[in-house]
Amino acid sequence: MSPKKNSLKDFLKTLPKNIFSGFVVSLIALPLGLGLAMASEAPPIAGIITAVIGGLTVSILGGSNVTITGPGNSLVGVVAGAVLFYATQSGLDGEAASQQGYFVVLAAIVCSGMLLAILGFLRLGKLADFFPSSAIQGMLAAIGLIILAKSTHTMLANQGTKGVSLSIGDFVIVEEGSVLGLLFGIPKTIIGAFSYDNSGLTYAAIAGVLGLAIMVFYPKIRNKYLQLIPAPMWIVIFPIIFSYYYELVLQKPNPIDSGYMISNIPDFNSIVTNLPTVDFSHIASPAFWSIVITLTLIASIESLLSIKAVDKLDPEKRRSNVNRDLKALGLATIGSGFLGGLNVVTVIARSSVNVNNGGNNRSANFFHAFFLVLFIALFSTQLTRIPLPALMAILVFTGYKLASPNVVKKIFSIGKEQLIIFFVTLLATLKIGLIEGILLGVITTFIIHIIINKSFSLFFRNWLKPNVLMFKEDDGNYFVSVKHFCSFINFYKLKNKLDAIPENQEVIVDFSMCDFVDHTVMENLNNYQELFTKRGGHFEVIGLDMHGTDSEHPFALRRLIPFSNILPNNLTKRQTQIEEIAQDFELNYNTSKNKEAYFLDNFLFFKTRQIDHTFNQMSNGKSHFKLFDITFSEGEFIAKEVVRTTMAYIELDKELPTFTLDKEGFLEKMYALAGFKDIPFDNHPDFSNRFYLLGEDEGAIKTTFTTDVIRFFESNPYYHIESNGRGLLIFEKERLASIKEIKALLDFSKRLEVVIS
Repeated sequence: MSPKKNSLKDFLKTLPKNIFSGFVVSLIALPLGLGLAMASEAPPIAGIITAVIGGLTVSILGGSNVTITGPGNSLVGVVAGAVLFYATQSGLDGEAASQQGYFVVLAAIVCSGMLLAILGFLRLGKLADFFPSSAIQGMLAAIGLIILAKSTHTMLANQGTKGVSLSIGDFVIVEEGSVLGLLFGIPKTIIGAFSYDNSGLTYAAIAGVLGLAIMVFYPKIRNKYLQLIPAPMWIVIFPIIFSYYYELVLQKPNPIDSGYMISNIPDFNSIVTNLPTVDFSHIASPAFWSIVITLTLIASIESLLSIKAVDKLDPEKRRSNVNRDLKALGLATIGSGFLGGLNVVTVIARSSVNVNNGGNNRSANFFHAFFLVLFIALFSTQLTRIPLPALMAILVFTGYKLASPNVVKKIFSIGKEQLIIFFVTLLATLKIGLIEGILLGVITTFIIHIIINKSFSLFFRNWLKPNVLMFKEDDGNYFVSVKHFCSFINFYKLKNKLDAIPENQEVIVDFSMCDFVDHTVMENLNNYQELFTKRGGHFEVIGLDMHGTDSEHPFALRRLIPFSNILPNNLTKRQTQIEEIAQDFELNYNTSKNKEAYFLDNFLFFKTRQIDHTFNQMSNGKSHFKLFDITFSEGEFIAKEVVRTTMAYIELDKELPTFTLDKEGFLEKMYALAGFKDIPFDNHPDFSNRFYLLGEDEGAIKTTFTTDVIRFFESNPYYHIESNGRGLLIFEKERLASIKEIKALLDFSKRLEVVIS
């Protein structure tokens, strides 16, 4: 047993790195928190409160290792819309109405935190697995467009605009003031920014444009010293310097319009003593709970996706406890809401910065919160010198990244059907709402899966059936077989099995008995492959060679083509690797199904089994050697079982006696009791004890099994080997072989041919 790690010693050793990383992350969190809060129609300090409460709570109670928590981009539209909704219902005007609306939303945030915590306590972190990947991408893209719609106008000093309206006759397509109206109004705002009569507005717009330029171009400057200060922090630093230059050097007031400057930043004492009044008066209304559920849904999805993504970045390759993290995020959100903050979520961008700067445990999240408190305590008055358009530039850049044309291009490369799911979710989210959008995305995905498979019964009959079988083989490998179908609907069954396997082990996932595998599953399997590889294990997917796909993308959905004699043009990863092996060994490779398998006649193994076809065949020019996948069946009618495995065949230049050689086990000993005699070799007792050799012509078999042949078998892995008189049939397990196993079988067969000839 390895010695137990000294956790305290390791923690203290890495503490300086985590303090530094927390400081760098806080430089990003400060302007981003202010910007996200204001875009959410909340007081600027709300974003900082969220980051501080989240950092302190989740660093102590959370189940992730290198994540950073704070306000999230995806909730901006929901919170802003909810604040405006309750502001109009308050009966008040101006700032008082907005404040009252925000007090009601704080109650919704507190309730959302309670639901998040309940999800964690009920261990429902797996709920994120029930959302199709393309639908999630569509939702995130819609959130990006919402951020663009609400932030671009403010960035260009046109905060009060309602955008444009579009109609055909009396039918209104785009309403003024809606997200689409604001989006379509962006060109008008861009043109108008060049013709402001008020110089203060012009300076505000310039601050926004320069802020956006910094976000776009600064990361391209590859200098290790400049990189210590992230781009968002320069957006804070430059305006403060500019403000002091006008005030102290030119003896003039700041030229930027005062309406576009940050205001109402309380000092630390004011935050502690003047807590907001959380208004639960609307708790009985359906609209209130619609907002609560929307906040909970988006916060949980964003957090779970971010946790999964950040786990891939973790240098120590640890796996987060998502249910524990949900509980911590929920409790942090409750605290944040009562103190005037927003929903606490796990954020991917700040988490990535944390990893890149050496953060390797939860203390980095704690120190990021600590430095934010320090900034507010020492520099709260300086923050009022930051123009609002500059902060909105950060959000405009973030919104563009979420809804970039590259996202659409990637979705299209995976499959045309994924683009339909993506756009249905996106448009429904923009036009109707976030909950409705994601639900329509799920329904659309399911309908498309039924259409592609031309079968509703495939899903209806098999949905509740156990379709995943896992066992540990004799050599220590984990073998997982998946039947019927595997999609976002039932992926959790496979995920539960895979999560139980240590990542430093070897795993083979076989889909040869599965009719349909969707894009969400393929993408998740790729994540598992990366995880196992990084942690010293091996993860291989087999059994998809007979499945058709319309795209060359590795994440494309796949469906079984049972009656086609022509395999799809797009090779699977396994087929591509087999093709490379064939080239290395100067063998021909053919993926096509071949019903003519006469060379397998007279082998004892196939006396009671019906061969359907071979495929993925490697062979030499004279066809003396073949290595292939094969489909055969055992039994008939209700007892019929279809089996796919990988075998090698060697045609020899001399005749051999017929025999069967296997590793001797309990079953072989029972054969002996039933009268099937094991041929003994008195001068090779180890061989006789370890192997079961069966055949009728004992004399000829003993002549064939020379000392060299016996030593070859004793010093190599076990295989099932048969002779039909003219050829040898070799295979290891009654399943498709992984690439590693194919290489081993090929090497074993080639050496056996030399020895036995």
